[in-house]
Amino acid sequence: MGVHDTVFLSATTAVLLVLMIQSSLAARLPIKSDVPFAQNYYVRWADDHTRMLNGGTEMHLVLDKASGAGFGSRTKYLFGHVSMKIKLVPKDSAGTVTAFYMSSETDKHDELDFEFLGNTSGQPYIVQTNVFANGVGNREQRHYLWFDPTQDFHSYSFLWNKQQIIFYVDDVPLRVHKNNEAIGIPFPKTQPMGIYSSLWNGDDWATRGGLEKINWDHAPFVAAYKGFSVDACAGGVESCSAPRGNWWEQEAFQSTDEETKSKLKWVKDNYMIYNYCTDSKRFPTTPADCGQF
Repeated sequence: MGVHDTVFLSATTAVLLVLMIQSSLAARLPIKSDVPFAQNYYVRWADDHTRMLNGGTEMHLVLDKASGAGFGSRTKYLFGHVSMKIKLVPKDSAGTVTAFYMSSETDKHDELDFEFLGNTSGQPYIVQTNVFANGVGNREQRHYLWFDPTQDFHSYSFLWNKQQIIFYVDDVPLRVHKNNEAIGIPFPKTQPMGIYSSLWNGDDWATRGGLEKINWDHAPFVAAYKGFSVDACAGGVESCSAPRGNWWEQEAFQSTDEETKSKLKWVKDNYMIYNYCTDSKRFPTTPADCGQF
């Protein structure tokens, strides 16, 4: 079975399944209101490679030979629901990396990653996710997306509480990272994290392991952003760890129910192309957190 046969098994079936998943989760995840970029974010680097549109409710990052660009949140957060609506670099984006992530930016940092790896025109985008806790990562997963992420804005988000972290794509659960401190594995729960995004040159590794380089004839490359509201606890351990009645602290969000597991299986069976848990070359002994639901 070829790549496109695997990724786009049946357009009609995939659309129906995604609509079903989104409709069932819509009642659970609150809808965020749109706010201007400057309310929660600022440009961190290469201001001259950014564009503000529509009264500040849409931001573009630009990559060319001179520079990429990046922005970050004005504060750091500990637990909550963080999302961004992104329209990725279209057409031949090989070698480009669009990153959306949270990080404590400390010596032994905690971090949650979405990295969107560019492709040559007509090939499916790959999204790589990863989790760092106490400075240790190596928990990469890679998936194809079940839609063209360059044609419209799609939402990418982290739901983070003391028990688990769920990565969502348009409210479809992509992966779950459980709190496995009981078996000696650190979990991000004490270091507040900022929210960041950047567009940069990763052609030494991003596309086919670095075989596909950026074609600068197609520059500038542009990633577009909307949806800058943040629904999370702003502050540190003292202000955010004690129960405050936030919706993400509710029992329904503390564990992975059978419905969510079923949806994760659908994503895994049809769109996952790499999982650190099954990489015996990197990990001759299966990591202890694998298979922990």
